[in-house]
Order: sequence, then C-alpha cells, then structure tokens
Amino acid sequence: MKVNELRELREQTKEELEAKLLEIKKSLFALKFQKATGQLDNPLKIRNLRKDIARIETLLREKELNKEKELNKENAGADTDIEEEVGRKEIRKKIKLRKKA
Repeated sequence: MKVNELRELREQTKEELEAKLLEIKKSLFALKFQKATGQLDNPLKIRNLRKDIARIETLLREKELNKEKELNKENAGADTDIEEEVGRKEIRKKIKLRKKA
C-alpha cells in the first residue's frame, strides 16, 4: 500500500473502512483458494493482502480510541473539579505529615 492510499484510508469513515476490509478479506479468501488448487501466480499477493487487512484494522482501532478520547474530554469537565479538590486535600495531608515529622 502506498502512502497516498494510506492517506485516503485515513480520511474514510468507519463504515467505508469496514466495507473495504470485507472486500479485501474476500480477495484473500479467493487467493488462498487459488493457492490450494495450484493456480496462484504470485504468492506475495497473499502476504500483501494480510498486511492491508492489518493496516485497516489498525485505522479502525485508532478511530475507536479517538472517539473514546473525545467522549472522555466532554465528560471530564465535571470530573476535573472533583479530582483537583481531592488532589489538593491529599497534598495538604502530606504537608501536615511532613511538619509533624
């Protein structure tokens, strides 16, 4: 897969990537069938398709993680105030313990 193709894949939506993944898996199945029957001309095609599958699955996972990060950022607004207050209390406790020692 060339760099330009990879850029195009990054710009595609999740549904488009899943459709492309399905298409490549079908092609891989056909190539494996050809290999089993002795009709495969270039066995490197199988290797390249497996790598393409891995790339697309990686992009899908990246999109999933980015979506989770965005959701966490939206929900983090309320939680950060609480976390900051808890953090301040813990720091105060540590300072008091140091003063006593």
